[in-house]
Amino acid sequence: MAYGRMAEIYDHLMNHAPYDKWVDFTEEIIRSSDIDVKRIADLGCGTGEITTRLATKGYEMVGVDYSAEMLSYAEHKSSTNMITIDWLHQDIRELSGLTGYDLAISYCDVINYITEPADISQTFQHVFDMLKRGGLFLFDVHHLPFIMDFYVNETFAEVTDEVSYIWFCIPGEEVGEMYHDLTFYYLQDGKYERFDEEHHQRTFSIKFYKEILQRIGFENVKVYADFEVNDENIDDDTARIFFSATKGPR
Repeated sequence: MAYGRMAEIYDHLMNHAPYDKWVDFTEEIIRSSDIDVKRIADLGCGTGEITTRLATKGYEMVGVDYSAEMLSYAEHKSSTNMITIDWLHQDIRELSGLTGYDLAISYCDVINYITEPADISQTFQHVFDMLKRGGLFLFDVHHLPFIMDFYVNETFAEVTDEVSYIWFCIPGEEVGEMYHDLTFYYLQDGKYERFDEEHHQRTFSIKFYKEILQRIGFENVKVYADFEVNDENIDDDTARIFFSATKGPR
């Protein structure tokens, strides 16, 4: 989905997001692999926080996002800091024109916005096609038991001088499906403006994602809990599941 006006305040809302942890996780996986990673595609890059951090570490980056508004903020950020990044406006379910990448990443709920199994399979196939043989795919999703216990049917709110919001997490018809009903109050020119958005997400079991990856031709599929490069610590309190997969010879 494309973020609407939320793109205007996204960086403020995500001010405390653990972007450095995503970068550290990425580099730790790279170090543990046998591949020389130079070219990275950030799929669902948003305002480019992870993309720009990796670019400053010497990687050749492309940032892909469905939201033109998010990309405009990302491009402004990179140009202001004189960081060279290619920004691409595409739906990751329909990726085209990208080939020969060493690594593809997709973090921070991006895959959870792909709610239909067929679309997930199509997205993973596009990622497979864009990678070099032996290339890596890293992504994360909400852990299914965690969202059922801590997200669904819950209400969240935050109040600051610049932005306030109330967020209702409403269950969908399918297990792991949720609708986020969001109302924002945003300070603009001395007045608070209200706007509303609805976001639709769905998460599936670890087995589900593994089976799709392996069916497409990914190998050495591993899972990790909450930024830890250790696949032995996943339990119901794990909030975020990370996957790594290698493009096989198919």
